Amino acid sequence: MTKRKIDKLLEIALWSFSLAAIGFLLWLLIYIFIKGFPHITWGFLTLPNNTRHDGIFPMIINTLFIIIVSLAVSVPIGIGAAIYMVEYSKPGKIINTIRFTVETLAGIPSILYGLFGFIFFVTILKFGFSILAGALTLSIMVLPTIIRTTEESLKAVPNSYREGSLALGATKLTTVTKVVLPCAIPGILTAVILSTGRIVGETAAVYLTAGMGKNIARNIMNSGRTLSVHLYILAKEGISFEKTYATAAVLVILVTFINMAASLLTNRINKGVRK
Repeated sequence: MTKRKIDKLLEIALWSFSLAAIGFLLWLLIYIFIKGFPHITWGFLTLPNNTRHDGIFPMIINTLFIIIVSLAVSVPIGIGAAIYMVEYSKPGKIINTIRFTVETLAGIPSILYGLFGFIFFVTILKFGFSILAGALTLSIMVLPTIIRTTEESLKAVPNSYREGSLALGATKLTTVTKVVLPCAIPGILTAVILSTGRIVGETAAVYLTAGMGKNIARNIMNSGRTLSVHLYILAKEGISFEKTYATAAVLVILVTFINMAASLLTNRINKGVRK
């Protein structure tokens, strides 16, 4: 067989794998939407969940609440750690140990994060089942994603940018904040998007730390059930699969909306950086 035929076969195989992945994703989404959309009503989206109503409004608010608190904790820490490792640290055992630790954390199953959060935040620190305990657990869980993605985006900034800034008399801090970070913002936003998606879809860690409160969490010390936990409980009870599919459809729409908003923001920032 000639090299040209081998290349052609490889190209066909790669196309087939790509189409299979896209096809499976589309089939999954279409199946969820067909099953869920007929049961999504205005009342389902806006009413509370109690003995009289079976709405998911509190779960939507709790999901947004836990996203905001988790990102408020994890983003500054993750970006700061990445900046230190790329811009200020020197290669050595300490940095290698930090990178190894971060990569190890990325591979740990979420249920272990949930057990850690339950023991440390809920029991030892006595936060109880609360948004704060859930958000701190999720923050630890998404830190590896933020650190590694931000680190790679900082490394992608050409060194000539840094050298030019320093040659003009700028300090190290000015170079990092005024030159490097603006160029790396698209990559940093990608890290935030990926982290947001994981926070929204996470169930086990939230179930063990934020609890299953059906009402809207009034503050970070209240328990609050997120959409993914509500979906899990509905599926587990098996009482109303119609509401289960409807909740799943809303969850997919929420993730899609967040990703689209973040993409639009990234494009606007990219245009601003180019100008």
